[in-house]
Amino acid sequence: MANGRAAAGVARGAPPGVTGGVVVTEEDRRAPAAEVFDALGLEYERAFAGSAPHRASLGRLLELLAPGSRVLDVGSGTGRPTAWTLAEAGHRVLGVDVSPVMVELAARQVPGAEFRLADIRGTALPEASFDAACAYFSLLQMTRAEQTAVVAKLARAVRPGGTVALATVPLDVEDVEGVFMGQPVRVTSFAAGAFTEMVTGAGLTVLSEEHEVFTPDHPEAVPEPHLFVLARRPAR
Repeated sequence: MANGRAAAGVARGAPPGVTGGVVVTEEDRRAPAAEVFDALGLEYERAFAGSAPHRASLGRLLELLAPGSRVLDVGSGTGRPTAWTLAEAGHRVLGVDVSPVMVELAARQVPGAEFRLADIRGTALPEASFDAACAYFSLLQMTRAEQTAVVAKLARAVRPGGTVALATVPLDVEDVEGVFMGQPVRVTSFAAGAFTEMVTGAGLTVLSEEHEVFTPDHPEAVPEPHLFVLARRPAR
């Protein structure tokens, strides 16, 4: 769920495959999602480190990637396990996240990847600029319209024949207030069938769907349903 906004200008030039600078203002800094993941930091990583389904999803993605593939990791969090696993396998990884704390942690923990402070909703992704894109639990604090737009953007950003890996909590909820690891959050999601329809509506072909239940390693955690979807942009 590491997706929020943060206060800072993006000082780096745009990495390959991402165009345009994203200016993040002080008003953006106070957005709830950024505050949540700035506060959680490595605690989030520790809570989800034991997720065998997440690692299995990455394994399925790795099987489809050619050596040295370019992969976009949306809501990259601390960089582990997603960016770290992909970079260790020899792929060129760009992670984007709007929490400055998460971006700093990821850059330190995964020096073999590149990380950028940016909001995917306002970041231009050139057509067919990546071999694959991932968004593991990073859609949940967006509206349904934003989630739909982001998945469509990722579908266009991968090359024909490229892969998109997504994970969500498949619940039929919209702007629901709750507590996540001690932090107040507002969550929006789709039921499993509606989520898959959204993915196919973006022009992607679903290759696999895995339904799991996972309990984060945190005193206030409860079992969560998780849905992992692997999809492909049709080859021309």
